[in-house]
Amino acid sequence: MADIEQIKELRAETGVSVSEVKKALDQANGNVEKAKELLRMWGKSLVGKKLGRETKQGIIDSYLHPNLKTGVLLDIRCESDFVAKSPEFKELSHEICLQIAAMKPLFAKEEDIPEEFLDGETKIHKEQIKDSGKPENIVKQILEGKLSKYKQEISLLSQPWIKDDSKTIKNIIEEAVAKIGENIEVKKFIRYEI
Repeated sequence: MADIEQIKELRAETGVSVSEVKKALDQANGNVEKAKELLRMWGKSLVGKKLGRETKQGIIDSYLHPNLKTGVLLDIRCESDFVAKSPEFKELSHEICLQIAAMKPLFAKEEDIPEEFLDGETKIHKEQIKDSGKPENIVKQILEGKLSKYKQEISLLSQPWIKDDSKTIKNIIEEAVAKIGENIEVKKFIRYEI
């Protein structure tokens, strides 16, 4: 049986509900480190379950760079108005606005990139490597690699987070989903620059 101090400590550290913390501590026989690991594992499985749920609430957030030459409008959604008003959700939204201002993504996710858009990029890369003298299969692999990298650069969710490049924007959203307990989705954004 977990003691109240362990529950308080783990709850404060993880932001997970008291019942989930208690369950994890019970399964870990009071070992806080094992309980944290269990919560992380459950968090990953919870994210998968929550991602299919509909996001009808949310906020429109904005960011204006101090030089007054770059601005961002972001439509980010969640499941409930309660979460939309929470400080954690607003902090996530602000971090994503900063990412958009700094990294200039063109699309929210790779699946949003139109084929016509990629066709132009494919032609450019083909032209660059056509006289390389490499075998056709190697040229094809190089082309696929360059296109994959380009998709990651222009897709918000695939970009490395500017504050910790070991995580992508998708990762920080998944962490927020695990902590908050609701599906979160970037619907759209607009970046302005003079």
